[in-house]
Amino acid sequence: MSQEKSGFAGERIAKAIARAGVCSRRDAEAMILEGRVSVNGKKITSPALNVAENDDIRIDGKPLPAAERTRLFRYYKPRGLVTTAKDPQGRPTVFASLPAGMPRVISVGRLDLNSEGLLLLTNDGGLARRLELPSTGWVRRYRVRVHGEVDETQLRQLAKGIEVEGVRYGAVQATLDRKQGDNVWLTMSLTEGKNREIRKICGHFGWPVSRLIRVAYGPFQLGSHLNPGDIEEVPAKVLREQLGQKQVRQVSGQLKLKQTPSAAPAKERASVDRPRKDKPRVDERHKPRPKARRHAH
Repeated sequence: MSQEKSGFAGERIAKAIARAGVCSRRDAEAMILEGRVSVNGKKITSPALNVAENDDIRIDGKPLPAAERTRLFRYYKPRGLVTTAKDPQGRPTVFASLPAGMPRVISVGRLDLNSEGLLLLTNDGGLARRLELPSTGWVRRYRVRVHGEVDETQLRQLAKGIEVEGVRYGAVQATLDRKQGDNVWLTMSLTEGKNREIRKICGHFGWPVSRLIRVAYGPFQLGSHLNPGDIEEVPAKVLREQLGQKQVRQVSGQLKLKQTPSAAPAKERASVDRPRKDKPRVDERHKPRPKARRHAH
């Protein structure tokens, strides 16, 4: 297999299939084991193969579609949906609830059944894994409604981390926003995002969680104009600005981001994409010399 074109070192065959939007990497591996995939005219039966962008990859004899550009979406996940493609219990899922015309996407992290708010979705598995890593240092911020009396001394203790039922949780920044009858609204920010972390921490202090809303994931905000079930694409320019062009290329291999119309509202697009009105350049050689000033004596 050639791996010399454009300095592209190749990638696993299943990853190449997944990036083309055909199916998940796991399903691609299953196709390979079933003998449905060929590379340069030769049927393969093992996913342990690197391919380059000029290799001829076919599934059931049909050419593999060109890899899609990386796309990232902000989605307001409603309560009552599970963040999975298939649920063995038959509960409604996030991916079955997305609007028609969406590309095949995966989630960046998860929100549990009864949690709501910002869920990032992308068609790039490499990008998803990068954004999930605690090493990115990206803060996940939540608004949390709990029942009971909240001691602010306990909230301050969370900044040092806490152990609950043998599991060590890292630092959590927590503030008390307001009291509402027997309920209290908190803002909680963390960088790890372990399974049901906030619910377990609050339960440890005897604060049952009645509502949990993720309002930010790193630099991406839920915003005030998204309602439950709404989805909006992050403009390519913003994606580059937040990740850096070099980092985006590393995440996505062959990725070539292009300026294309996005699902963002026109008002938002105008704020990030409006061309700068530079003043016309003047050739210094042809600038008129200023007239000599006459001084009064």
